[in-house]
Amino acid sequence: MSLEQLMNISVVGAAKYEQKQQQAAAAVSIITRKDIRTYGWRTLNEALASLPGIHASYDYQYEYLGTRGFGLPGDFNSRVLITINGNRINDATYDQGPTGRDFPLDIDLIERIEFIPGPGSAVYGQNAMLGVVNIITRKGSDIKGAELSASYQTAEMMPQERVTLGKQFDNGADALISFSGLQARGADRFFEFGDSGISGLAHRMDGENVKQMFARASHGPLSFDFIYGNRRKDDPTGMFFSDPLVSGQSQRDQRLNTQIQYNDNFASNTLNVLGRAFLGQYRYDNPMIYGGDRTLSTGPSDWHGVELRLLSTAFADHKLMAGFEYQNNTSIKQTFQNFSSPDENIAIKSSMMRLGVYLQDEWRITDTLSATAGLRYDHNQWIGSRLSPRGALIWQATPKATFKALYGRAHRSPNSNERDYNDGVAQVANPGLHSEFIDTAELVADYLAQPTLNLRANVYAWDMYNLIDLGIDPLSGLSQYQQTSKKVLARGAELSLDKTWDWGARLRGSFGIQNAEQQHSHLPNSPYYLGKLNLSIPIPLITGLRAGYELQYYGKRKTLNGTDTDSYVLANLNLVTPVPQAKGLEASLSIYNLFNENYLHPAADTNWQNAFWQPGRTVRFRLDYRY
Repeated sequence: MSLEQLMNISVVGAAKYEQKQQQAAAAVSIITRKDIRTYGWRTLNEALASLPGIHASYDYQYEYLGTRGFGLPGDFNSRVLITINGNRINDATYDQGPTGRDFPLDIDLIERIEFIPGPGSAVYGQNAMLGVVNIITRKGSDIKGAELSASYQTAEMMPQERVTLGKQFDNGADALISFSGLQARGADRFFEFGDSGISGLAHRMDGENVKQMFARASHGPLSFDFIYGNRRKDDPTGMFFSDPLVSGQSQRDQRLNTQIQYNDNFASNTLNVLGRAFLGQYRYDNPMIYGGDRTLSTGPSDWHGVELRLLSTAFADHKLMAGFEYQNNTSIKQTFQNFSSPDENIAIKSSMMRLGVYLQDEWRITDTLSATAGLRYDHNQWIGSRLSPRGALIWQATPKATFKALYGRAHRSPNSNERDYNDGVAQVANPGLHSEFIDTAELVADYLAQPTLNLRANVYAWDMYNLIDLGIDPLSGLSQYQQTSKKVLARGAELSLDKTWDWGARLRGSFGIQNAEQQHSHLPNSPYYLGKLNLSIPIPLITGLRAGYELQYYGKRKTLNGTDTDSYVLANLNLVTPVPQAKGLEASLSIYNLFNENYLHPAADTNWQNAFWQPGRTVRFRLDYRY
């Protein structure tokens, strides 16, 4: 795609309706299916890590997403909202936004990733504090038959498979169904276990197993999608201070999300009506061993809801949106079982209903000046009522230059795990928690210097209040989620460019400076500097051969004990080519951590370790067949 075509891709996630990127009240970034294929990204987290202001973390259980300086160790991405085709994926127990292999959708089924940084609660309500990630899936018409994929990855000893069928029928109906699987033995890794004094090689304790299913169907204004993911990850780290170097400990995340949606136009195409009904389930199992005793912790939740959104263009120069959203978290349950001491067993049940009403007006004041104003009212019985405003002024100064001034407020209610969990052994409850909220201001400048070169500069400032973080209960001495009265401040600037060449190459790069602190102390796991470079070029030696090279620089990060990890540079290389001798067959070779960089990510205060050494060089070979 040319740069002009890339910039003309419409986004949906910024306002819940289609907009050109220049019209969206955010510094939107888009990742296409071709980008995913070119760079060989394996997870949603890897794809997002190529964008400005994003830093990733991994603790051998989950992949975490840091956004514009905020990524506290152990935070389960609860301040970023993840949606698939507009349907919320964050669960009702932990509010976790999955971005690693616990993300329930195979990344090869993604048509487009929209990342909308900044507060999104004026449209989405809960969780959309630091950003919204909206995934648009592929359709049957994109498949036009069948796709088979198989790969093998070294180090983890990991085969992966996918079968996808899709078609658009003569009557206009479109259908897709896909099954994916992954089985990893895992690498043998050396771990130290802090104050326990134990260290050693975790042999065959890093395995992983993933099963996924996706189905989508549409006809006319109706569409339906069904997503299922089941991921079990063995734990070599002794998470939650369980017994070190003991096999049989793991985390299992099982997700089911489905929705039926109606989207049609009325009143001479001046009124668009979107209605949807959705249902979600989350199942979490965590078998652990303490002092030789086997335990099991679970955190299942179920929810359902409806949403109605109206969009009117009946008034000249205005796009008026009004919506209502209802979600009933009917069952949230957290349990702890000690099979040797049943008297320690607990079961905590809760439920919670959320209501939200939102309004927005996109007003075209002149041919070059527009304004967006929005407001959402949310209510639930845990925190009461909250208002989330939003404002933007967008000036098309010249055909090449666009300027945006943005403001927004967003909030997050405490989740059930933070508020209710109480086992009297590791954690005590805190039902008095109230919501966090964040105020963000941002200036964005886009300049199309040439038809093949776009430059972007943005500066931002955000203040977060009532931060919920893990602390110590003064009465029991146990862990407890607590609210701090000290606000978190972040200030940052990002420069990025996107350049294409007529001969088929593309360069995308960015550099960011960010400073996030609380009471003049820099936040843990928050690099000051981020540099990203993605280069895609055709290789003339072989017809169709393309190389995707990725280079990322991360500044030092503070750990929980006050020390800093070293800065590091990470490089990845992906080569992809059609196989001339077999029509429809494509081969790719990926090398991750190309130069075998040794680097650390900070650990959480639920780990024995203060920081984790990250995986070294890994090679993946993959074949895709389409017919």
